[in-house]
Amino acid sequence: MALEIKMPALSPTMEEGTLAKWLVKVGDTVNSGDIMAEIETDKATMEFEAVDEGVLAAIVVEEGTENVSVGSVIAMLAEEGEDASEVSAPSSDSAPALAPEPESEPSPAPAAKDGPAATPTARRLAEANGVDLGQIEGTGPNGKITKGDIETAMGGGGAATVTGASPAPQPAPSPAPAPASSSPGERIIASPLAKRIAEQSSIDLSAVTGTGPNGRIVKADIENFDPASAPAPAASTPAPASSAPAPSAAQPASEFDAPYEEQKLNNVRKVIARRLTEAKQQIPHIYLTVDVRLDPLLSLRKQLNASLEADGVKLSVNDLIIKALARALQREPQCNVSFQGDFMHQYSRQDISVAVAAPTGLITPIIRDAGRKGLSEISTEMKELAGKARDGKLQPHEYQGGTASLSNLGMFGTKNFDAVINPPQAMILAVGAGEQRPHVVDGALQVATVMSVTGSFDHRAIDGVDGAKLLDQFRSLIENPMGLVV
Repeated sequence: MALEIKMPALSPTMEEGTLAKWLVKVGDTVNSGDIMAEIETDKATMEFEAVDEGVLAAIVVEEGTENVSVGSVIAMLAEEGEDASEVSAPSSDSAPALAPEPESEPSPAPAAKDGPAATPTARRLAEANGVDLGQIEGTGPNGKITKGDIETAMGGGGAATVTGASPAPQPAPSPAPAPASSSPGERIIASPLAKRIAEQSSIDLSAVTGTGPNGRIVKADIENFDPASAPAPAASTPAPASSAPAPSAAQPASEFDAPYEEQKLNNVRKVIARRLTEAKQQIPHIYLTVDVRLDPLLSLRKQLNASLEADGVKLSVNDLIIKALARALQREPQCNVSFQGDFMHQYSRQDISVAVAAPTGLITPIIRDAGRKGLSEISTEMKELAGKARDGKLQPHEYQGGTASLSNLGMFGTKNFDAVINPPQAMILAVGAGEQRPHVVDGALQVATVMSVTGSFDHRAIDGVDGAKLLDQFRSLIENPMGLVV
């Protein structure tokens, strides 16, 4: 009996995802542990491993498809001894249907028992906002209504349309598929991955022909795009010589009366927006700032790097700051906590979440038990995690959890800033740039390298005096850094 391969939940908060890329094709033999696909979740782009063995008999969801609900069937696997050619895709409403053969006439989306075909997320969103699904025209596979269609209908524009309006004239059939967009201002439908690759390669999406569902441009379309063979822009009726084109012809005008390009949020950015909004609304932040003299730390770092050069290890200032925060939390454990309603959790291990800028958005890989790790181990682990974060290859256990966070913008020259707490954590340390300033050292005014550090604390869990004690310990460790190597 054929096995159904379903969209996995690759993070605790994932409800739907984007099938960014298939790494296998129909007819391939799949073994347990093989990487089958890349899936863009609400956290990162992650690899999906096969659990069962067999021959890939059918791909139900094409790469580039967005808003694929967790649990939806995405492929079919023929077991040993089973003829893969006889395996058919599921016809249930929970899984997107296979694209019809070229010679087949397109059929309308099957209606669900309780209304038009729609994803579970779209149904929940429509019900919560009083949207009638019967008045929505879906843009998903076979006309299925997606979450994006509901959001667009609520916003009053976009690809989703309300049925009952006068239909627009349809263009005459053409023997070849038309480019994704052929006129200025027309909305181009493309997967987030395809958009990123096109932007990096300076490819105009309006010249690319989409082969995904409903003409969506997918990654393969960008990789196979040949500028020399791209169709020329459609001829249009020339405007009178006396009239110049309007400035807003190329781009629509926004509510601020300025041209803009609409960019759809990826899953990671949506989660960042939601969680940070909740954090500022629900957590009473208190901010404490100290100035820290860096010269002793920079001197020690120079000596350590000279001694570690033979091992191929080069410590960064950030590596030492991670260790300093972990040691400060060891000394002031009342700040290594999280607020849990009627309870608080006080942690005996210092797991430091470090903010890293990735192409899809901010993510926080974790240095676990940083208080007990040596500087060279922290440095090696941090470089590996940062590289995986930038490549979108972090695994859930590498970014989920953490007892406190660190955000360092000093390398960009930012003097100081207030960071937003990452719940359920109760604190985050914001580190600014080290700069030459007049500073009193041993009772005398000198020029020293000084950085400003601001701690954001959840005032429900951490009192101001406890936050001040933590920052005092942090400053002491930076200004007397031998405490970081013992």
